[in-house]
Amino acid sequence: MPRPRKLRCVQGRPIAGAFIPEPIPPWGREEIFLTVEGLEAVRLSDLQGMDQETAANMMNVSRQTFGRILSEARGVIADALVGGKVLRIEGGNFEMPPFGREGRRRRWRRGC
Repeated sequence: MPRPRKLRCVQGRPIAGAFIPEPIPPWGREEIFLTVEGLEAVRLSDLQGMDQETAANMMNVSRQTFGRILSEARGVIADALVGGKVLRIEGGNFEMPPFGREGRRRRWRRGC
C-alpha cells in the first residue's frame, strides 16, 4: 500500500476553471487537466520569478517534489497550447491557509 501524499500549500483557488481554444480544432475537442498545485508551482516559479527552493518552502514540499510538480505542469500546459486542447484546472492534493490573524500564527506550526 503506497504512502498517502502530503498536502501541498496553495495560496488561493484559480481565477478561471478552464481555458478553451478559440477555434475548435478539426479533430475535435480534447480536454487535458492541470492540478491546482501544478498551477501554483507555475505561478510561483514563472510568474513571480521565485527560485525553486523558496517556492518549495511556500508550498510545504521538498525542492525535488516542487521540480517534479513544475515539470509536469509545464508539460500539460505545453500539450494544451500546441495541441489545441481544452485546459481544465481542477483536482490535486492541496490545502489553503486559513484566513485571519490566528491562521497566520498557526501557519508556522502546521506549514500551511
